[in-house]
Amino acid sequence: MSDAPSSPVSRRDFLKAAWMFLGGLATLETVGVFIAYLQPRLAEGEFGSVITPGKVDDFPPNSVTHIPNGRFYVVRTGDGGFLAIYHRCTHLGCTVPWDQTAQKFICPCHNSQFDRQGVVENPPAPRPLDLFALTIENGELKVDTGKIIQRQTFETAQVVYP
Repeated sequence: MSDAPSSPVSRRDFLKAAWMFLGGLATLETVGVFIAYLQPRLAEGEFGSVITPGKVDDFPPNSVTHIPNGRFYVVRTGDGGFLAIYHRCTHLGCTVPWDQTAQKFICPCHNSQFDRQGVVENPPAPRPLDLFALTIENGELKVDTGKIIQRQTFETAQVVYP
């Protein structure tokens, strides 16, 4: 019973195996990064999740407050109701700022103008600004930015009261 001496690994075979191993490792890492990229990152407080912009008392009547991380405005009506208005124009999707002096949302792209409730006052926007579902729990506003509510008109049922 003699053991046959094993032949030493040639340099070429070693480098070939090393490159195959490293190539496989790089492929696995690339696939892992790609899968992680496709996973939704919906931490609470980020756009696409439920955002808590503040307490009811933080918003005075007849106020419009921009919530940048949620991409919406909290509008408090004169009678104490709330709307969460998406800040994208319904014409071409530009970000619509609130003009405090004019008391309107004025789109910088094509001058669409919207009143405090997001209703079109000056086209070309085809319909009012979109809304997000807003609820009030324990005196705090909660806005679900995961689902955009498209509307054709303003209705008083869209206003949420504490």
